[in-house]
Amino acid sequence: MQSVTARGGQIVGVEGARTREFPWVAGVALVTFLLHGLTSGGYGYFRDEFYYLACSDRLAAGYVDHPPLSIWLLAGSRWLLGDSLLALHFLPALATALLVLVTGHLTRVLGGGRWAQALAAVAAAVAPVYLVVGNFYSMNAFEPLLWTVGALIVVHLIHTDDARWWLALGLVIGLGLENKHSMLFFGLGLSVAVVATPLRRHLFRRWVWLGALVALVLFLPNLLWQFRYGFPTLEFMRNAQLFKNAPLSLTQFVGQQILMVHPVTLPLWLAGLCWYFATSAGRRYRALGWIYVVVFALLVLQRGKAYYLAPAYPPLLAAGAIAFATWTDRRARWLRSAYLALLLAGGFVLAPLGLPILPADTLVGYARALGVQEGVKAETNELGQLPQHFADMFGWSEMVDTVADVYNRLPADDRARCAIYAQNYGEAGAIDFLGRTHGLPHALSGHNNYWLWGPGNVTGEVVIVVGGSAADLAGFCETVEQVAVTHCRYCMPFENNRPIFLCRNHQGRLQQIWAQLKRYI
Repeated sequence: MQSVTARGGQIVGVEGARTREFPWVAGVALVTFLLHGLTSGGYGYFRDEFYYLACSDRLAAGYVDHPPLSIWLLAGSRWLLGDSLLALHFLPALATALLVLVTGHLTRVLGGGRWAQALAAVAAAVAPVYLVVGNFYSMNAFEPLLWTVGALIVVHLIHTDDARWWLALGLVIGLGLENKHSMLFFGLGLSVAVVATPLRRHLFRRWVWLGALVALVLFLPNLLWQFRYGFPTLEFMRNAQLFKNAPLSLTQFVGQQILMVHPVTLPLWLAGLCWYFATSAGRRYRALGWIYVVVFALLVLQRGKAYYLAPAYPPLLAAGAIAFATWTDRRARWLRSAYLALLLAGGFVLAPLGLPILPADTLVGYARALGVQEGVKAETNELGQLPQHFADMFGWSEMVDTVADVYNRLPADDRARCAIYAQNYGEAGAIDFLGRTHGLPHALSGHNNYWLWGPGNVTGEVVIVVGGSAADLAGFCETVEQVAVTHCRYCMPFENNRPIFLCRNHQGRLQQIWAQLKRYI
């Protein structure tokens, strides 16, 4: 197999020709962006989006369950574009399109020719996990792009042996940590890769340590915020691992990887992993293979969520496209068109599981016919008719309408001192965002950063409580009355038939018991 060398300022790929950027890659990225834009209003706001919107109204250097970068980006996006579904989904769609573009470019710098670049780009575009995270606002939309840009910088470092690339890598890792703490997995994988490959010679150069300093300085604001509030994210992670995350066996974890990245891409990313470790052309870039192996092992040992590994796949898809292109170039070029057609057809079949394309009732039957009703299960909550990432887009307006009806039926003096308490940040965020048109007060909750924001001046003399039970409220309320029940067809089961209580406590003790309401999970 021909190795990758530089010639005349261009890259000579494993397919034996000087490689250039393939315009089709940009076309695939553009189609990806447009597809997300056209489907952005298919169902409704996602549970976490309400929470992120609430966070963007209260800008800080950190939050209980995530760093601040995605929230600051959201605040800027809202200022420029507003907070409609289309506006809210602009940045996730753009990040996903850029991921496709960077995956194609990474294939090129690894030595892949035009066909390999197009294949890698299509593989990234049809992966269900990238379709899902690109379709609603969250920090997860930006993480795969940051990892892939980091991998691209590692390749440039290998090509040039210019240690100043460590500064760029430190910048990406620092931004990644400010976006999501799981960027630490990339850093740990890279650390092992440096020790296990010829990159170890950089340990004796100042630039690698300056790069680490850049990452630390960028991460420092969130680190100081964590210190100020007693490292709440550690408590959140511990509780989530104990009480929320669905435990997965090794077989289940691998099975969810296959579904998450698309079953048709399985031979591609496996070939990519082998390319890094078992071929003369790929060994030069073995650091990227080590990053994947280390993060895979860490997540299996920690029983982490399956989608935590999602950002590590674009480098495997890029390498796999090169391996496949090389193999077919020597044996059966017709397989290229056949596999690409299979990839596109497979992407078309699973696209409704990642994008809100079909009506909800049609999707229920479609997912059942494919045998993938649950999708990638990440939590222990009972699932309903739809996969969780879709179910969490339903039921919010109905819930807020029900709460508003209860609120508006109260006497005027009760409304003036009434608070609304929700059991989780999705409910609280929906009340804050959708309740504006009903004149509802800001919601309170003990869940994650809502607890940290506190009860303010609310005394708790009159409280509308969403969820829970009368028995739980009896210790605080002098009188408890169930006044309504929420109903939603396709939402998560625990959000359906949610009782709504009217709690009265004439002495008002909400501030005194607030510490007991904390739920970091």
